[in-house]
Amino acid sequence: MSRKLGWFLAGGLLVALFLAAVVSNFASGSPDGLDATAREGCTFDAAGEITGGTCMAQREQEHQAKDSPLAGYGIKGIDNPYLSTGLSGAAGVLVTFGIGAGGFWLVRRRERKAA
Repeated sequence: MSRKLGWFLAGGLLVALFLAAVVSNFASGSPDGLDATAREGCTFDAAGEITGGTCMAQREQEHQAKDSPLAGYGIKGIDNPYLSTGLSGAAGVLVTFGIGAGGFWLVRRRERKAA
């Protein structure tokens, strides 16, 4: 790997870690496009509970991984929501980077054997 590519990858990883660990705490708590579309046609009370109408959100179910350590954009057991969200985002970036790097390493290794 060239030195320039190494610096580029390290810089990209640092930017992604910063975005996931710090900037993610400032994300909007409002429903995104999918949630907003799923809620169309229903009426809601102040707590966000469905009070009438017909919409896709009425068929919403609990996620199967709701009890996992990283469920809900946070880390279970960490009471500080900012720290929990930041660490969860950083962990996600590192796992994704590791899987991607491993995949590229395998492909590159296979190409070397073929040559």
